[in-house]
Amino acid sequence: MAEQVNSAQPRINHDAPGHADVESEKPDDRSSDLDRRLDNPTNNESISDEDRRFFETYGTYDRYEITEEDCYDELGFSYPSWKKWMILSVVFIVQVSMNFNTSLYSNAIDGVSEEFKVSAQSARLGAALFLIFYAFGCELWAPWSEELGRWPILQLSLFFVNITQIPVALAPNFGTLLAFRCLGGLATAGGSVTLGMVADMWEADVQQYAVAFIVFSSVGGSVLGPIVGGFVEQFLSWRWNIWIQLIFGGAVQIMHFFLVPETRTTILMDRIAKKRRAEGEKIGKPVNVWGPNELTPFKDRFSMREILVTWVRPFRMFLTEPIVLVLSLLSGFSDALIFMFLQSYSLVYKQWNFKPYAIGLAFIPIGIGYLIAWLSFFPAIRRNIKERKEKPGDERAQYESRLWWLLYTAPCLPIGLIGFAWTSSNPHIHWIGSMIFSSIIGIANYAIYMATIDYMICAYGPYSASATGGNGWSRDFLAGVLTLPATPFYQNIPSSSNPNHLAYASTILACIAALLVGAVYVIYWKGPVLRKRSPFAQQLAGARSDTGGRRVSTVPGLYGSRHNSIASGGRVPGSRRGSLVRGYSEASRTGGIPQR
Repeated sequence: MAEQVNSAQPRINHDAPGHADVESEKPDDRSSDLDRRLDNPTNNESISDEDRRFFETYGTYDRYEITEEDCYDELGFSYPSWKKWMILSVVFIVQVSMNFNTSLYSNAIDGVSEEFKVSAQSARLGAALFLIFYAFGCELWAPWSEELGRWPILQLSLFFVNITQIPVALAPNFGTLLAFRCLGGLATAGGSVTLGMVADMWEADVQQYAVAFIVFSSVGGSVLGPIVGGFVEQFLSWRWNIWIQLIFGGAVQIMHFFLVPETRTTILMDRIAKKRRAEGEKIGKPVNVWGPNELTPFKDRFSMREILVTWVRPFRMFLTEPIVLVLSLLSGFSDALIFMFLQSYSLVYKQWNFKPYAIGLAFIPIGIGYLIAWLSFFPAIRRNIKERKEKPGDERAQYESRLWWLLYTAPCLPIGLIGFAWTSSNPHIHWIGSMIFSSIIGIANYAIYMATIDYMICAYGPYSASATGGNGWSRDFLAGVLTLPATPFYQNIPSSSNPNHLAYASTILACIAALLVGAVYVIYWKGPVLRKRSPFAQQLAGARSDTGGRRVSTVPGLYGSRHNSIASGGRVPGSRRGSLVRGYSEASRTGGIPQR
């Protein structure tokens, strides 16, 4: 570690009587001016003992901020492959548990309706409200994982989700059930945080296999719920749907607590800086390096303004970043259509006298479709990697080529829906036909989610949790809103007396899906235009270019996180700088020496 200690401060000359000797980059003029004034204070200027001790130790009043280039080998990007995939495997299970919670409740609807003497449509509120609040929960938790770290945010989220399951399972009345289903949804961090961990450990050029893995966990969890729930509905009371969620969630939280370390880059940089200073003290060679979060006082980082900026960031990105808006709406409407289609399962398979557990097992073909789609992306990813290497300066190859396989898989959505429509309308047609087409729908759903998420993580890097939060919000919000009208839609289009009413409903969804698929091709060809209209995406792309293609941990400007900025004050992202002078924030505004 001696080498690391020495290399951490090449710009500091401890032999200088009053100033730091910066070899490759001098502090800014304001910082140098402050040094001069602190060396020769006037009668009106006071210097704290703490500042004097700092100067005596480091030979400067500046604190130098550590950057990725100083400690890249110690960040998540440099973890060995086995460690990355171990972490991601646990995160996979965490994500499955989150989506499991969104779908398992549906099998409790009949039991809730019977016990609390409410209609089945009213009982569905428990599912709809969870999804709607889940959508907002993703947005609220995601940016905090960028500020405070992934590990504590996921632990808090899992803890609150598990706690809110207990009142639901013990609910004495319907109001209690609805209230805590809302809180449970709001407490769920969702895929925006888990996908953000991918950006912590993989550079944009090599992230795709990891993204594909996490996306599979997200869609897979929503299928696991009804498979398990079918057996619960058949053989146990409705409350066991909730207890099973709690058991699963508790086991997942324990796994995450012990097996998953922190991965957020800025948090790791803070820890590395503290470690290097401690090691420097042990060997008598002070090291003047500080983490990005250490350089701004806690009261400034978590002022009311900063809290609001942090919370609003995902919503602002959703509304102001064309990439986030367009891709999120595409993914959201696609998922909403599929969610409506899934609500037809009970109506469709009762035609063949399927029992509840058999209806649950009917979701397996969708899971098979997800698996097929996941595997199909492997050669597409290899093709994409090859193309990016061969065309390093081609913007379309670096970005839009990630959507290439979607051009061929997206049409599976209307094809699957129209095929399902006319193989599920008559019990004289074998049920296997409808299941084959449901697998095709699963292929499309996975492909749309995977391609749009991969594109956004590439474009937004360190803020991918906030960017993908918009994707998750649109998917969950639209699915939640459509939970209530889905069953009446299938029952009454055009009327329940019409023998083909189930087919007509799915046909309408197929027509809407065809329009969505057209949007995929527009996005593919107009992607460069969308990115040029996304100033933050352009800023991040420029930062990566300045750092030789590496992903930067943060950038300042449009969406807050000024306290985490590696590139504040107009400096080049990734460059080392005298980032903040001790107590200098007020001085920089007033032109005076900070008073203690």
